[in-house]
Amino acid sequence: MTSQTAHLGNTPSSDQIRRAPKVLLHDHLDGGLRPGTVVDLARASGYSQLPETDPDKLGLWFREAADSGSLERYLETFSHTVGVMQTREALVRVARECAEDLAEDGVVYAEVRYAPEQHLEGGLSLEEVVEAVNEGFREGERLARENGRRIRVGALLTAMRHAARALEIAELANRYRDLGVVGFDIAGAEAGHPPTRHLDAFEYLKRENNHFTIHAGEAFGLPSIWQALQWCGADRLGHGVRIIDDIEVREDGSVELGRLASYVRDKRVPLELCPSSNLQTGAASSYAEHPIGLLRRLHFRATVNTDNRLMSHTSMSREFEHLVEAFGYTLDDIQWFSVNAMKSAFIPFDERLAVINDVIKPGYAELKSEWLFQRAPSTSGSVASEG
Repeated sequence: MTSQTAHLGNTPSSDQIRRAPKVLLHDHLDGGLRPGTVVDLARASGYSQLPETDPDKLGLWFREAADSGSLERYLETFSHTVGVMQTREALVRVARECAEDLAEDGVVYAEVRYAPEQHLEGGLSLEEVVEAVNEGFREGERLARENGRRIRVGALLTAMRHAARALEIAELANRYRDLGVVGFDIAGAEAGHPPTRHLDAFEYLKRENNHFTIHAGEAFGLPSIWQALQWCGADRLGHGVRIIDDIEVREDGSVELGRLASYVRDKRVPLELCPSSNLQTGAASSYAEHPIGLLRRLHFRATVNTDNRLMSHTSMSREFEHLVEAFGYTLDDIQWFSVNAMKSAFIPFDERLAVINDVIKPGYAELKSEWLFQRAPSTSGSVASEG
């Protein structure tokens, strides 16, 4: 084994993981606020329901509520973040800080989702919500550039699957498709709210040649995934972690894929996997036992995502740090996940290719070459004088 090959098997440092160009496809705007921002916005709007008004204590409350195992407490966390996101100024600020925080973490492309219908209590229209969030993302991109970082953020408009506004939100996403919105999503409780309830929205988007992902295969199992793909025609699966239920690992280590798992792998259906979030919701018991390890080995189109950065106290770098520790991943593995995600993004092919070839691959090549310059050999006394 050459010294370079040996190095490439080494564990990347936390600093290298942070500097590595990363791609994020599944991140909720209302799940990623800074605790201090929640406090500021609550004070400015007169929102009085926060359980804590000290930012540090509030951040801890969010993490503990999300980790509690109680669905009620977990959902309560979003009532507070959404509760302070009801004005144009609040939406612009949250979106701006989202883009800045992701850029600071080394994310170069992100698709961030939110449900416009949840931000109307202050009198905004659906269009005003979308325009405020888009304005914030553009401001965040600009501020990141001024700080020497590059990021591009696209918005995914989400419809709540327990409500009846999916077609309306799909039409909204289509109107803003060239103005910062890159696609559509449905979210909310899977059980009792199948994606087929919103077939009119998906049929509309397909007719418009637009992109959409569907939350499926997280809390609910294979039927949710099957419906999202075969009835609704989803381009990607939001989570999709329960595809593991259609994969059998035998005692001798051999693996057999069921029909649905084979289809998902053969068709290169992107899986928006969110390891930390899955641990909180019980979809996995530990990072080491998370299905992402097997899905990576079997070459599914697996991607790594944050889901809700505030509630899971996470970032893209933290997610990869956990996976490096659990599976011994190298920079090559992180690059593989990042390229997978960029291939699966909802922007034009030539732009995806440019990010892969001009940003991601050169970025990882530079990181992987750093070992060459870490320990310069001594120049004195190492070789005897000749002659």
